[in-house]
Amino acid sequence: MKTTIFSHDTRLSTPSVATLGFFDGVHLGHRHLISQVLTLSGQQGMESMVVTFRNHPREALHSDYQPQLLTTYDEKMVLLSKTGIDHCVVIDFNEQWAAMAARDFMADILSERLGVKTLVMGYDHHFGRGGQDSPDDFRRYGEETGIEVIRATPLEMDGCNVSSSLVRRELKMGCVSRAASFLGYPFTIMGVVVRGYGEGRRIGFPTANIRLTDTRQMVPASGVYAVRVRLANDVHFFNGMMNIGTRPTYDGHETTLEVHLFNYLGNLYGETLLVSFVERIRDEQRFSSPEELADQLHSDADKVAEVLKL
Repeated sequence: MKTTIFSHDTRLSTPSVATLGFFDGVHLGHRHLISQVLTLSGQQGMESMVVTFRNHPREALHSDYQPQLLTTYDEKMVLLSKTGIDHCVVIDFNEQWAAMAARDFMADILSERLGVKTLVMGYDHHFGRGGQDSPDDFRRYGEETGIEVIRATPLEMDGCNVSSSLVRRELKMGCVSRAASFLGYPFTIMGVVVRGYGEGRRIGFPTANIRLTDTRQMVPASGVYAVRVRLANDVHFFNGMMNIGTRPTYDGHETTLEVHLFNYLGNLYGETLLVSFVERIRDEQRFSSPEELADQLHSDADKVAEVLKL
């Protein structure tokens, strides 16, 4: 996949079939959309293109907006590169882009600067100032700017149209296995191991405390999870269980991310870990003592071993 970071002098001459969006998660719905782009580009003998944004558009408009990202920018680009798309154009979204009307964007950017001849729009996607344009408006703008506008079909699974908001909704409920079925891969967070409070080690369950590398990453609902973990730049996975919560047994207040790796004895401080969620085991609970917590963790470990087929 060729990547172009859009700038004032960007001008592409190769005709293309394109789609436009933020593509957070590059889930199965996105890949279904991109497959329609690939089919049309093959039929029309043109290049396939994705136009996306480095940052979430709402961040440019609201400085206090905190997106809950399914993937970081780098992860998104890796996932897009695996779809078979020929070319990805990345726009750094700002207030100037937000102020541009949809017709102007199609005429000045897509048609004139990027060479788009066919635009495949997601079934529920809108763009341009105000976001009020209808599918008929976009088709009319296309006729006026020399772009054929095609509305893509959605991907339906379990009675739902697959979308980033659907995946986030499942993660907020802790339904990580269902979220994975819509993503097409296990939901994964990335973080650096930092020093914690040491309570886990004292009760026989040492944990790696994780600080997210990007605070905009989404975190699933509080609870205990079966997970698979690997160190950055390493292909080998370790099995483990993760707790997300405020450590109520110890009267904690801040949410922490703690992962216990089975049969791992090394020092992980400062390492970057990727934690992939497999299944939620239970809700977060408060226990009357560290000893009662330890007993529960042994039971949790048995359930995790069953889930991970250890």
